[in-house]
Amino acid sequence: MAVYVDNPRIVLGRMKMCHMAADSLDELHAMAERLNVRRHFQNRERAPHYDICMRNRREAVLAGALEVSTRELLEKAGVCL
Repeated sequence: MAVYVDNPRIVLGRMKMCHMAADSLDELHAMAERLNVRRHFQNRERAPHYDICMRNRREAVLAGALEVSTRELLEKAGVCL
């Protein structure tokens, strides 16, 4: 089981955002809780993910998330963003 973060590609005001997905919802929510980003969950049927800022991305990587391209995130986590 793994958590994945892709490259930043979303601009929200002055912030750059990226996606965080995982092999399981339990693992995804556990990482989000650790990062305190529960409000940013995108509960889409085929694409459950969190939009996270660059600071949270760094924290996720330090906590064990794998850095992947968006294409890899789609393949590994089985999501369609």
